[in-house]
Amino acid sequence: MPIRLGCIADDFTGATDLANNLVRAGMRVVQLIDVPAPGTPAPAGADAVVIALKSRTVPAAQAVDASLRALEWLRSTAGAEQIYFKYCSTFDSTPAGNIGPVTEALMDALGTDFTVATPAFPDNGRTIFKGHLFVGDALLGESGMRHHPLTPMTDSNLVSVLGAQTTRPVGLIDHKAAAAGPEAIAARIDELRADGVGAAIVDAVSNDDLVRLGAAVAKLPLVTAGSGLAIGLPANWGITPSPEAAQLPSASGHSAVVAGSVSAATNGQVREFLTTGRPGFSVDPLRIAAGEDVAAEALAFADAHLAGSDEPVLVYSTESPEAVRDVQGQLGAAEAGELVERTLARVAEGLVERGVRRLVVAGGETSGAVVRALGLTGLRIGPQIDPGVPWCAAPLPGGDTLHIALKSGNFGGPDFFTTSFDKLGQEARR
Repeated sequence: MPIRLGCIADDFTGATDLANNLVRAGMRVVQLIDVPAPGTPAPAGADAVVIALKSRTVPAAQAVDASLRALEWLRSTAGAEQIYFKYCSTFDSTPAGNIGPVTEALMDALGTDFTVATPAFPDNGRTIFKGHLFVGDALLGESGMRHHPLTPMTDSNLVSVLGAQTTRPVGLIDHKAAAAGPEAIAARIDELRADGVGAAIVDAVSNDDLVRLGAAVAKLPLVTAGSGLAIGLPANWGITPSPEAAQLPSASGHSAVVAGSVSAATNGQVREFLTTGRPGFSVDPLRIAAGEDVAAEALAFADAHLAGSDEPVLVYSTESPEAVRDVQGQLGAAEAGELVERTLARVAEGLVERGVRRLVVAGGETSGAVVRALGLTGLRIGPQIDPGVPWCAAPLPGGDTLHIALKSGNFGGPDFFTTSFDKLGQEARR
């Protein structure tokens, strides 16, 4: 049976974020890691398939190629009725892309002259008003995202940001139309199309705005958004929320956290975890660059603390923006990031070999490296931990199940690294 919604996510945490909202709205969702090989059949019984790419920060041409290959599989093999291109709720991109180039390539492949763009996710404080993106009460350009090591965001005007990346004119569907209902949104889309606009930023300050937008874009071949719009799409196929959509197998084994994000939220979560007296090992990229086997040290540290304990252990590379800039100045931004990703991926492999079966990974780039290192090809999406972050389950060789949560660096409350395991236990007892 063809799937209803085919999704292309530009990083791994973003993919689970999107899948989480679709599951909450009642869809049965499977997340695939990278584009399936030609001839791979679509998952049985899924309403939606999310293909997780690692394309947010690669050169634009590579991002376009991967996204088009994902589109081809979703259409020709899975029979997707609508395509959803998912990016971060902070619209992470550089002036050269990759949001704009990928959007235009998908539009060309689908033969459509118009799409919408809205990274809004009110549940996590991402709202859009008059085309400007807010992170909590701060404009995007005044938030912690201005310090992002790979995609610093200094312009809050999304019409301007997207317009710099596209050849098509970019317009705005403002809060008045968004609040007036699906018919008003559809009328505004018709106006913009008549004026030659190819993409429109859509204001959204509440989940109700996204539900109304979801109804208005039911017939568009392509939508582009953060994960927020996902709450408004399943109803277009008569799908309603159901607890069965989020059921996972029971969890067992040791617990661990691997954190590579340098976001303010993850920094706070690391501090909170350590403040409670729980064990944490800091990964120093300068020591890695000097040839020291930091991964082996981290695993020896984990061995000492996991033995005979039910408490999670944390391995992290989180630092302040100033410390990150200092390391990048010595090693280069790309080299520093790759060193840390490779090391944390090795650590994750070692943790799973040691019996960790409940694993939280923080950071989009880190999550991509870890999932690939573990050889995971698909995830079953389960219950939400915090807005945008679900528990997932993946089979391991030998028949065990790994429960894994891939957390965007910006998501989650201060106590996320401890409450996530509590919530997984609560779900198992239901």
